[in-house]
Amino acid sequence: MNVLKLLEELEDIVENGSSIPFAQKVLVDKKEILEIIKEIRIHLPDEVKQAQWIKEERQRILAEAQQEADTILEEANDHILLMIDQSEITKLANNQAEEIITQAQNSAKEMRLGAKDYVDSLLESVQENLVELVNTVRENRDEIKGMK
Repeated sequence: MNVLKLLEELEDIVENGSSIPFAQKVLVDKKEILEIIKEIRIHLPDEVKQAQWIKEERQRILAEAQQEADTILEEANDHILLMIDQSEITKLANNQAEEIITQAQNSAKEMRLGAKDYVDSLLESVQENLVELVNTVRENRDEIKGMK
């Protein structure tokens, strides 16, 4: 018999006992009450032990659940940080790529301008040489004409 049933039995004995008029008192069988109290004492330690075990088990389960929740939160935060880092790395890589492309375009433009200036300089030099050559040819022709 468990403790709750024994307590209900005690309650029944008190409720069904003979009442003393105007005194709010009840007559009960002392031997019967003491026997039930003895049974309660016998069963109570088992009930208390079981309740204590249930309480400890509940605490253990709650602690495990809290630890699991903390682990999940930590993993989620790590994942978010990793995604942010990867996003930052991607942004930095894109920025560097844009800088490299801009530098390459600037270098190509400078090379084209430098090549254009170099070719213009060469053509100017060739033109001056050709003018001198034409003048020399003209002078030679004039000299040959003058010898006739």
